[in-house]
Amino acid sequence: MAETINPCPPPCQFPAIEKCRSDGRENDTVVADMDGTLLVGRSSFPYFALVAFEVGGIFRLLFLLLASPLAGLLYYFISESAGIRVLVFATFAGMRVADIESVARAVLPKFYSGDLHPETWRVFSSCGKRCVLTANPRIMVEAFLKEYLGADMVIGTEISTFKGRATGLVNEPGILVAKNKADALQNAFALSPAPDVGIGDRMTDFPFMKLCKESYMVPPNPKVKPLSIDKLPKPIVFHDGRLVQKPSPLMALLIVLWIPLGFVLACMRIAAGALLPMPLVYYAFWALGVRVTVKGTPPPPPSKSTGQTGVLFVCSHRTLLDPIFLSTALGRPIPAVTYSLSRLSEIISPIKTVRLSRDRVTDANMIKKLLEEGDLAICPEGTTCREPFLLRFSALFAELTDELVPVAMSNRMSMFHGTTARGWKGMDPFYFFMNPSPAYQVNFLNKLPAHLTCGAGKSSHDVANYIQRMISATLSYECTSFTRKDKYRALAGNDGTVNHKPGLAPNKAMGC
Repeated sequence: MAETINPCPPPCQFPAIEKCRSDGRENDTVVADMDGTLLVGRSSFPYFALVAFEVGGIFRLLFLLLASPLAGLLYYFISESAGIRVLVFATFAGMRVADIESVARAVLPKFYSGDLHPETWRVFSSCGKRCVLTANPRIMVEAFLKEYLGADMVIGTEISTFKGRATGLVNEPGILVAKNKADALQNAFALSPAPDVGIGDRMTDFPFMKLCKESYMVPPNPKVKPLSIDKLPKPIVFHDGRLVQKPSPLMALLIVLWIPLGFVLACMRIAAGALLPMPLVYYAFWALGVRVTVKGTPPPPPSKSTGQTGVLFVCSHRTLLDPIFLSTALGRPIPAVTYSLSRLSEIISPIKTVRLSRDRVTDANMIKKLLEEGDLAICPEGTTCREPFLLRFSALFAELTDELVPVAMSNRMSMFHGTTARGWKGMDPFYFFMNPSPAYQVNFLNKLPAHLTCGAGKSSHDVANYIQRMISATLSYECTSFTRKDKYRALAGNDGTVNHKPGLAPNKAMGC
């Protein structure tokens, strides 16, 4: 470093982060630790557990749980470095590096962003150049820190790899704690002025903090609440992964114990939906702990004797089960057009599903024919969104009929998400029904007035946007212009196209 820095003051002389000013720091450089500093939580176990479960499944999560007591003993009685090495080995050994990177990009940001320390973020975000120095594996944290927090530099522990897989070991200089942190910071800023602000939360951060012009501590405070969602630097619209809650050691144990029981319960719930007459499914779901709430007044079934065609139920898209819960609410099976449904989901579905092709004319003719036979359900977003946002509605549906009934669908899951972008979609219904008490709300809105339809001269895009706004207002969601391609490119690195057999046209969302 180019400047001479005063020696490290005694721990009691480091001022608290609350005393650090944040105005006028546009030209300053800040270096912050992560766990307990940038994040409220001081333990990195939940994030290791997320990687373990999302990449390795229940058995890798169990292995990490069994290894965590040893990691704790080494942490407290030997060194922080020794404890973290155990977590790294238990989590990463044998995993494909590409899978770890995928989870770091698509899963971890949702949980990291929900744990930002408000005072540290106040200082960190005010500085023009931002650096994070952490003992966590860089591969886990870099995507979140750079994309969502605007970090310019991320210095973390480097995991060892061999032929595209992690060995479970770490590269030199080892886990970045204490002196290793200071050495890494010195190397990074060897030709630059010393960082202006250093922020840490524990004694092992002191060696790097003394290299900064100013140093501040983030004392542990159980009363500190993470930064509120509306103040996040960048909203999380898309995220992946099966787990709803951040897996603390206790929650991870509950997940491991629940999955065998939950899978049996899910099979019972799916069998009830698939085998029982639709008028009885509502009551069977309630008996099995699945809560279905119906609001609004749905239209009566079409009457073929009068030549009445079916209505098109235009639904918001939360999981692939939306049309099934629509049918449950109506007490009669409603066919649905689908985009990229797995073969297993088609087999166990209690309603008729019709695949859409990539050809707009073919799809339009198919939907018109289905409407002549009766009611039909469609989700014009083309893909699901977990957060309180609605994706752009494809406009094709509005051109095909004026008999449009918007349906605002919402659900609640406490343990597992019933959607995936990276994993096997065939497990989506099982994961939804594996929740102890999942819930769905089906809200029927008023049929679209004739003067607001394409038949009255409105454009299909105007109709689609109007229905999107209706549903978003009902759910208190925010409308977006994001599409299926945007989601899959963000989460899976592709456009969401699924080829089922060579030579066949891939299934794809309309208008995407």
